[in-house]
Amino acid sequence: MVEAFVNKTLDEKIRDLIILDESIANENANKDGNVFNTQRDLLAGITAKDYSMRYLLPKRVAESHERGEIHFHDLDYSPFFPMFNCMLIDFKGMFENGFSIGHADIEEPKSIKTAAALVAQIVANVSSNIYGGTTFNRADEVLEPYAIRSFKKHLRNGMVWIPGEKEQEDYAYKMTEKEIYDAMQSLEYEINTLFSSNGQTPFFSFNFGLGTSWFAREIQKAILKVRIEGLGRDKKTAVFPKLIFTLKRGINLDSSDPNYDIKKLALECSAKRMYPDILSYDKIVEMTGDFKSPMGCRSFLSSYQENGKYITDGRNNLGVCTLNLPRIAIESNGDRAVFWSLLYERLDIVYEALMFRIESLHRTLAKNAPILYQYGATGNRLHADEHVVDMFKNGRATISIGYIGLYEVATVFYGAEWEGNKDAKTFTIDIMKALKDTADGWKRETGYGFSVYATPSESLTDRFCRLDTQSFGEIKDITDKGYYTNSFHYDTRKKVNPFEKIDFEKEYEPYTTGGFIHYCEFPSLVHNLEGLEVVWDYAYDRIGYFGTNTPIDKCYECGFEGEFESTTHGFECPNCHNDNPETTSCIRRLCGYLGSVIQRKPIKGRLKEINSRTKHV
Repeated sequence: MVEAFVNKTLDEKIRDLIILDESIANENANKDGNVFNTQRDLLAGITAKDYSMRYLLPKRVAESHERGEIHFHDLDYSPFFPMFNCMLIDFKGMFENGFSIGHADIEEPKSIKTAAALVAQIVANVSSNIYGGTTFNRADEVLEPYAIRSFKKHLRNGMVWIPGEKEQEDYAYKMTEKEIYDAMQSLEYEINTLFSSNGQTPFFSFNFGLGTSWFAREIQKAILKVRIEGLGRDKKTAVFPKLIFTLKRGINLDSSDPNYDIKKLALECSAKRMYPDILSYDKIVEMTGDFKSPMGCRSFLSSYQENGKYITDGRNNLGVCTLNLPRIAIESNGDRAVFWSLLYERLDIVYEALMFRIESLHRTLAKNAPILYQYGATGNRLHADEHVVDMFKNGRATISIGYIGLYEVATVFYGAEWEGNKDAKTFTIDIMKALKDTADGWKRETGYGFSVYATPSESLTDRFCRLDTQSFGEIKDITDKGYYTNSFHYDTRKKVNPFEKIDFEKEYEPYTTGGFIHYCEFPSLVHNLEGLEVVWDYAYDRIGYFGTNTPIDKCYECGFEGEFESTTHGFECPNCHNDNPETTSCIRRLCGYLGSVIQRKPIKGRLKEINSRTKHV
């Protein structure tokens, strides 16, 4: 019976919520567990999970999930509600064709200011109808026509009041520049003051960098300048939207490129605010078939065409089921044959879980989420009573095999210092190949876009390790750390330089094209932008997606700027020991996204992983 594997009763889980037990309150560091709307969502999630585990999920999947062999993600929403995961919102189509939110019919915006305001409204509404992150792909290019409309408006006004064509045009450019900045600033504030229906700031990413017109350039510069400026009176670092800057040779990579000055501004922004992360245009095309930004923080789409045209915006990921790879290695007792047998056995369960998730979408009608299916967020405009499942077929959407803990797997077989061992490296790559071959086979068999996904594992890094410690005890360099290493990442405790880390990890990327990201840890880079640029340039031809982690903490009581210290109860200013969330800014990369770790404390295992990180210098 599934009940035999339920670790806590529903009553116990609800009591945990009432007392704000960290396993409930800190599961998602983007949710403030102290406020009523979040607690309401957590309560609904607890009951939905319990019901889903007992009555909805296939028995084998539910039991495997409870044992910690796999993780069926987002059980507080799916399968109770047939919602999908992350997506690239089709802002262009929604703007050009109009849409409805609530009782308001929205027509195409006539200015950059209005377009930016509508972005926030769309993001809030979409985020309340899915359970993953959203992305504005190529935002500068999509918003460019509305900046042009603003320019024409200002030019008309100038012609009324200002003599001389040059003076009129100068006035129009200056007013448009200001309106673009104000629009991007307003958008930043709106996103950071929004709450979706599940009690969190929308997980929203903003991709830009490829536009070369004056208007697109001004939008790019405004996005970066607004982020550098910071939020509010204390100029705090904004966590959302996540900024993703696209590098492309011939546009902004080299000093001779027309947008090189914006790359320099992006470097300054990354050093001061940790964003933007960067995309390498050519590597993304090489690995995924055409260019697109990740959905949310790291989920990538494969190429997909309709009528001979590549389609990116409006597409989505249907969901993820993650393999506990270290558990398989531990259970194999170092026997490679047993490992492979167990891996494929667990993959069979993952397949059942993912097909169940797909099947649940068969009961969804367009009217269940009008913003998605009737008003264009998915690029489709269906009638209210139409079923939606057909739009996800033939690779238009992805559905993903997640994984965690490749480092720990190799440690079981080769010891903790295996990174220089060629046999160990080959073994880990063979595992990734096996996952990729399996996903490709399922795609051919079903027509759905199965992919391999490097799970962000914000709380899962804790859950899997905690359950395995309960079952197998503390195993040196595996369970004794209190966390599992994300995806294919180099052991966070080891000191290597950025170039070695990039070279080590790049070999895994082609097998996990459904989702991935690389990071390096740096000391303060505010006065060493040239050094950061060297790393960005090195990454460009080697990996597709790179994030910069650097200390940007600030105490507003004593004025300290740098890196806060981690204590047994959280983070504090090393100078005056201030840990007041109202007078500190302490930002860490939790997984793909940043988090304010004093305001919203991470779960214990993630905190241990953060504290283990070594600077890559």
